[in-house]
Amino acid sequence: MKISCQTTALSDLRVFLKESLKDFRLSEIDQLQITLAVEEVCANLIIHSHKCNALDYIVLNIKQNPGKLIFEITDEGKAFNMLDYEVPDLNKVKGEKRKGGLGIILVKKIMDEIEFESSEGKNTCRLIKWFQS
Repeated sequence: MKISCQTTALSDLRVFLKESLKDFRLSEIDQLQITLAVEEVCANLIIHSHKCNALDYIVLNIKQNPGKLIFEITDEGKAFNMLDYEVPDLNKVKGEKRKGGLGIILVKKIMDEIEFESSEGKNTCRLIKWFQS
């Protein structure tokens, strides 16, 4: 799926994921959690890396390998490797009453593996979820 870098495109992403995930033997909870994780990564790219530029886009591919689903998100924006992200002190976040900054924590809890690579201006984030067939 090619996704325009506008937050309004996230609703189309949710529909695409709902349709794509129903073909796999995943619980409804797993489907919702995966959707949340993929949407969070895409929203972060749209907002932070691409500054909601409608001329930019990101690409989502879903691949099935034995026992796992791979959600490959590719873009050409400013690289952000979530594997290098340091989890903030939750008490500090709570004390500051700030919004945001916790989505990556959710992504790391929901997905079983995360891979990131960046080369020649192209960034790829792979979110991997293992499942029982």
